[in-house]
Amino acid sequence: MLKYIWMVIQDLFLTVTFVTLIHAVLKARFGQKSRPFFRAGVVAGNAAAIALAVVKNTTNKIVSSRWNHSIYAVIIVLTIAFCLFSLFFGRSVLMCIAGAALSAVWIFYSLPGAAAYPFTFNTMGNGYLSWYFFQRLIGWMLAFLILIIYARLLDACAFQIKKQAVPMAVLLIGTLEAAFYCLCRFFVPWVNRAKWLHWPVKYDREQHAWAGALVKIGSRYQMLFIWIVAVLVLFLLLMFFAENLHVKDPYDNPAQLRKLKARGRRHRRQAVGLLLFLVMTSVSMSVIKAYDTREVALSAPETYTVEEDRILVPMENVSDGHLHRFEYKTENGIDVRWIVVKKPGSASFGVGLDACEVCGNAGYYERNGQVICKRCDVVMNLNTIGFKGGCNPIPLPYEAGDGNLIFRLEDLMAGEKEFK
Repeated sequence: MLKYIWMVIQDLFLTVTFVTLIHAVLKARFGQKSRPFFRAGVVAGNAAAIALAVVKNTTNKIVSSRWNHSIYAVIIVLTIAFCLFSLFFGRSVLMCIAGAALSAVWIFYSLPGAAAYPFTFNTMGNGYLSWYFFQRLIGWMLAFLILIIYARLLDACAFQIKKQAVPMAVLLIGTLEAAFYCLCRFFVPWVNRAKWLHWPVKYDREQHAWAGALVKIGSRYQMLFIWIVAVLVLFLLLMFFAENLHVKDPYDNPAQLRKLKARGRRHRRQAVGLLLFLVMTSVSMSVIKAYDTREVALSAPETYTVEEDRILVPMENVSDGHLHRFEYKTENGIDVRWIVVKKPGSASFGVGLDACEVCGNAGYYERNGQVICKRCDVVMNLNTIGFKGGCNPIPLPYEAGDGNLIFRLEDLMAGEKEFK
């Protein structure tokens, strides 16, 4: 669940911020005249994004690298056009058209991936009515809810702030630095010498070092561009809060003063609310992301006894219901790992290699009495460990006798290929 909270917010934070600020700026500058243009851009962007998400996940006709390459170019052109129209044609309908178009292309660029995450939920073969699916769906929906509330509060603050130059400056700076990121990503196919990219000039590392530098910036500092926009939004809400600390507008009687004070309190609450949700989005992209993607250390392998071509593990050592890990180094220097766990309410054991057919040799670990796949975070059904299929450990044959679990070296050698 946590995975899809931070992933959706990280994917959509820039788009939600830019589209919301474009709406607030156009509404403050043009009033109701801007609404048809903005609505047309948002509707077109969402419709195209949903259509693209469906096509990408039901066919093989969309190649993301080629598609994004074109979108980056469109974003750069529209950003420059919107900035120029804002600065030199601020009262022209051209600004509305450029703002609507920029909103549409940002939605079209970022929404398909986030909207299509439910197609990729790992349900462990239990279908769309399973808890595996719904816990991921809850995280996905919660992220959208956070972003919607964040957008509503940002729109209110940006529209009502007295210094309208502030949201305009935040928008221009934010979109320009995002366009610079798109420029960095635009040259990736050229630097990687993609076969489908037919440019008249072939990339040369020494001659075109500048392109390589741009690509490195885009790949290494992706989150930096997001944090810059978050800081700009923080500046905006602090300015809005400061504007409403005291009544500065003229008034003729106590009733007007009370009305102005009430408006100030309402605006301060909006600023505090925006701060709260800005913190929530920031925490999701930092703390929650770090926690969710943390490297889980596998427990140390336990000892066993080797007799000729057999490995003996005393049953009493693995009968506590916890996960036990073992490791054997083959003649080729490959460490073959396997796990043993006593099944609940049974005298039998769940035994398998510390690897599966889906996630490879990432391994399993124990968390709160549950066995978890390290790579996909799926909880194993203890009663199915030892059976083939899904994310279950690859079965490892064993025998029981004389108080020991007996593993044959030839069976461990057969599992060597899973750990190469």
